[in-house]
Amino acid sequence: MKVVWELNQAATVRDVYEKLLERRHIAYTTVMTMMKILEEKGHLVKTQEDRAHLYRPSKPQQQVLRGMVREFVDRVFNGSAEPLLMHLVEDDKISKEDLAEMKRLIKANRRTS
Repeated sequence: MKVVWELNQAATVRDVYEKLLERRHIAYTTVMTMMKILEEKGHLVKTQEDRAHLYRPSKPQQQVLRGMVREFVDRVFNGSAEPLLMHLVEDDKISKEDLAEMKRLIKANRRTS
């Protein structure tokens, strides 16, 4: 999904594959499979143009990310965000600035809820 968003246009499997190859070795079939899964989950929409399939995000990036995070929390933490938050707070790689921003967002959300 990140690569499709980065390309900021309709993308073929080859487009995504070539972009990913700049960062790491990956099989073309792996990219094709992942894009098919993202399409099946409703995150990508596929259209036919000439002989190639073009993929576009089905929804705005923030909406897709929100759904992916919700799916992750449901699947990994049985729907509770608290264990995820605890893992983030205890992670040495999370900066103090990020922790402060999380705290600010939680407070702001409480005021609007």
